[in-house]
Amino acid sequence: MSDVKAKTSIVQQSSATTIPKDTLEEAKRLREEIERHDNLYYVKDRSEILDYEFDALLKELIQLESQYPDLITPDSPTQRIGGVVAEGFNPVSHLIPMMSIDSISTDGEAYNFDKRVKRLLDIEEDVQYVAEPKFDGVSASLTYERGLLTKGATRGDGSVGEDIITNLKTIKTIPLRLKSIQSSDRGSSYGIPNLIEIRGEVLYPLENFKTLNKELSDSGEPLFANPRNAASGAVRHLDSRVTAKRLLDFYAWGIGEIRGLKVTSESQIVDALRVWGFKIDNNVRECSNINEAIKYQREIESARDSLPYEADGIVVKVNRRDYQTRLGATAKHTRWSIAYKFKPRQATTKIKDIVVQVGRTGLLTPVAELEPVKIGGITIKRASLHTEDIIKERDIRFYDTVLIQRAGDVIPEVVMPIKEKRRGEERTFSMPEACPSCATTVEKEGAYYYCPNLSCPSQLKGRIQHLASKKAFNIEGLGERTVEQLLKNKLIKGMGDVFSLKKEDLLPLERFAEKSAENLEREVERSKVVSFDRFINALSIRHVGERVAQVLAENFTDVNSLMETSEEFLIRTPTIGPEIAKSILHFFKSKQNQDLINKMLSTGIHIKYKEKTQIDNNELNGQSFVFTGGLETFTRDEAQEIVESKGGRASSSVTKQTSYVVVGKDPGSKYDKGLSLGIRILEESEFRKLVGID
Repeated sequence: MSDVKAKTSIVQQSSATTIPKDTLEEAKRLREEIERHDNLYYVKDRSEILDYEFDALLKELIQLESQYPDLITPDSPTQRIGGVVAEGFNPVSHLIPMMSIDSISTDGEAYNFDKRVKRLLDIEEDVQYVAEPKFDGVSASLTYERGLLTKGATRGDGSVGEDIITNLKTIKTIPLRLKSIQSSDRGSSYGIPNLIEIRGEVLYPLENFKTLNKELSDSGEPLFANPRNAASGAVRHLDSRVTAKRLLDFYAWGIGEIRGLKVTSESQIVDALRVWGFKIDNNVRECSNINEAIKYQREIESARDSLPYEADGIVVKVNRRDYQTRLGATAKHTRWSIAYKFKPRQATTKIKDIVVQVGRTGLLTPVAELEPVKIGGITIKRASLHTEDIIKERDIRFYDTVLIQRAGDVIPEVVMPIKEKRRGEERTFSMPEACPSCATTVEKEGAYYYCPNLSCPSQLKGRIQHLASKKAFNIEGLGERTVEQLLKNKLIKGMGDVFSLKKEDLLPLERFAEKSAENLEREVERSKVVSFDRFINALSIRHVGERVAQVLAENFTDVNSLMETSEEFLIRTPTIGPEIAKSILHFFKSKQNQDLINKMLSTGIHIKYKEKTQIDNNELNGQSFVFTGGLETFTRDEAQEIVESKGGRASSSVTKQTSYVVVGKDPGSKYDKGLSLGIRILEESEFRKLVGID
């Protein structure tokens, strides 16, 4: 969330000045509201308002505190850098705070920034700047000691962040050790500092983000609203294996503390970061004056749709490091840098209707039908409302005039209603009690609603299309239009009917001739030999996508063993949590689904199972381990591999199902939780004996 421009001086008033009661109450309200939005954004990885709305709240509080300095409290949002440390990660102190960057939105403000820099430096000549895109991701700090990555943390509150080193190590654009090579850009070389803090941004590249949302859609799970939320959730996940599956990226953009090496400019820092092996954005540019920086902002804004990541502006930094030192910082912002934000890709329009879509796994999603409006050259007619809870939180109603926004290829979303434009015709929305497609009573799971009827027309169409897709049975020629015709003409009534299709069934259909009908019949027959993971994926089990299907295929001998499994065994399976386990059990307990699988197999489907490698030593079978603290004999990953090689399971969180908590040096909160739950605690030496190393 961006921060507004704080005043560099406060109009001092007498401490004896009486503060009106309504002003005290307003300041209290603003502080509470700002803190609430800070918590939503930094801790819960979501936001209810736009950046400029948050900026307006903070600016209003700054103005009140400027008028009445006695209003300023040590815990006021204006007195801290911003953000909080979330629970679940150990704290990491930054050697040099990760300060916020003040933001501007006009050329006039850019010129004022330049004038202020010259005034504070007491110079008249042009100031050279370095400009770069302002990434819309998750800031992180990496600490390297003698070239080796030793710490990785979130920004947190600017002074203290969260230890996410294990997750950051899964990002391939983060070097585990700094390189020391000749720079091809400037012909210079940089040695390895004794210690350095590298600052940068964890991003979800747009192409990878689109793939992620498609996979979530395919497995019947809710989509991420934007790449930043997806990156934040992944990099702060308590299971680093989940982070590793998300194809995150890291762009380095600066440094904090540095010891054992002297750099004199931002340009040198950029060059050094490249030499050390970091990914640097190709659009970084030196600007000889503020006019060039303003021109650069125009160029990047016009090219923002072609960038591989989300950017919401540019960052302009004074190039000379000695100037940066002289300029210093306020309590909140650096004085030597500024963020020049892009114009928001937003528009206002009116909600004509709110409809509920039914996905192939039964997920019900409310969608706003809009009066058409253009944003960035794209005409928007529909926008996701995500869940009923979000609709209620934002107070979005039928026929509201609303603000919508679009970020890259992300589904447009309704940000907020324009309440001032309400005329009395608006009415509130509630999710239907019955499925809009088949009238079956819906079920609620957390914040989401599902239709449990597998024969629901909306689900059936999506399920059959998914069954025919490349990552399932891969039936070429069985596309959306053909599926619609088959269902409309009642040639198929369920997924199992697909494998009994013959040429004579297809000939009466539109666009089918002798040859095309023969081809589809042949495709159906060919598809009947299928790998176990593709068979599982084809079933459209809620929360089970391509990756989970692969895990199940690797851990079960055949379809019968999967259908008859227990929740306890499923939860012990890698990457299968309680929610996924319940969904799998619920699916296979259904008589309708049992009949479906039997019908599919009766048509001649042959499932190819992987040969299982038997583990000779299975003494840890069914037992789960959680590691906390520093291990001396081996790394955390090595310890987990030992457990898994002996039939056990390594987990990142302590639950009642945990068998052992293995403690090393300086154990964290997992040790305390293990004690409170009565779980057996093992010292490292005891663990070594248990696994047969000693």
